[in-house]
Amino acid sequence: MASRTILARDSKSESRDSKRSGARRIAPAASLGFRVSGLLCISGFGFRGLVALAVLCPVLAAGGCGSSTGYSNASLFPDDVESVYLEMFDNRSFRRGTEFTFSNALAKQIEVQTPYKIVSNRDRADSVMGGQLVSINESILTLERDLGRALEKEVVLTVVVNWKSLKTGRLMINNQTVTAAASYSEFQGQDFTYASAVAANKLAQKVVQLMENPW
Repeated sequence: MASRTILARDSKSESRDSKRSGARRIAPAASLGFRVSGLLCISGFGFRGLVALAVLCPVLAAGGCGSSTGYSNASLFPDDVESVYLEMFDNRSFRRGTEFTFSNALAKQIEVQTPYKIVSNRDRADSVMGGQLVSINESILTLERDLGRALEKEVVLTVVVNWKSLKTGRLMINNQTVTAAASYSEFQGQDFTYASAVAANKLAQKVVQLMENPW
């Protein structure tokens, strides 16, 4: 009789231990469920809630709730042009030679930055670009305090650009004024020729930007 009582007590003890062990096993799962529901901002999110969310997410995405990247495969430049005949820009200033520097820089930028080819024969081109080098100005930026000598100077180039389609006659750039500047210092072994070449390259880059399609 005593042994049966002991067995009964052992059985009850094992039952209580199994319940406690089960409670410990359930606690992490409940904690995990709370974390999942916390991420979903819904406490006690059950199986039905997960199913509803799975159905709802595509609907929200289709409705435009998701973020849009805004990327496009469309070309930045007009697609009805394949080649450009570049005329020598007319130099209206008293400094000669800069028009050649600018025209060469512009030809290189068009070849590198656009899908167009520079052609030497106007009859084989489907567009033509030209204009005037309106001004080449030079000014002093800083002076040496004691002797009054120029420490740094600046060269400013200004052009007026035209770009016309020979297929349709459309003016894609119509008398657009573009300006670029570059500085130089004689104490660093630089001169006007150096600064004008830098400014001409900046000017060419700005002209290429004008060739892009308007937003």
